[in-house]
Amino acid sequence: MDNDAINDLYELLKSKAGVKQKTYRNVVESFAIIRAEAKQLVDELNGLISPVDKSIVVEYIDEGDFEFHVKFSGDILIFLMQTNIITLDAQHELMKGKYIEADDNRKYFGHIMVYNFLADSVKYHRLDDPGYLIARVLINHENNFFIEGTKPLNFLFPDIAANSISSPMMRLFIENAMVAAIQNDLVAPAYPDIQRIRLVQKINQNQELGRGQKIGFQMKAMSQ
Repeated sequence: MDNDAINDLYELLKSKAGVKQKTYRNVVESFAIIRAEAKQLVDELNGLISPVDKSIVVEYIDEGDFEFHVKFSGDILIFLMQTNIITLDAQHELMKGKYIEADDNRKYFGHIMVYNFLADSVKYHRLDDPGYLIARVLINHENNFFIEGTKPLNFLFPDIAANSISSPMMRLFIENAMVAAIQNDLVAPAYPDIQRIRLVQKINQNQELGRGQKIGFQMKAMSQ
């Protein structure tokens, strides 16, 4: 390998690889903040609800370094930290903004996904039940973040240049994710759709018969 190639490789490692490593460290730290805020919120909600109705339980569930759950009111939010650093399609709204145009290194993101499932889907191991991505948190090497997903979450922090990861912001994010899940009611299937079943459905899928699905999430597409 000639000196020019070595120098090019060195510059790439120093710049792009360094930026991605810093981004990854920020995502790990941000996930820890979100996890801590979720635990605190669960404790506070249980303290408020328990004296009123002991049957309502809000639960934090640890699933390892890259995942945790918050279970409440028949719903469960699954928080997943992705280990890969990504960039977005050139047509994505974020990529065409002044913030990223001013510094190309700002376009690399770690991401945290939040999925909403029915709690019974997890409890009864109903593997074919759908879950819904209600939010994706994108975090870059400057520790700035952007949220895309359901409408309430989309409009929480619309300006990435002004959004630096903090505990109060992540607390507000979790609260709104829970509100979005609770407000998206379970809708029963149409009567004709469940009027006729096969015996094998009754035998093998007893927990699935006649249950509803969540269909109320309104997502904002960020790409054009």
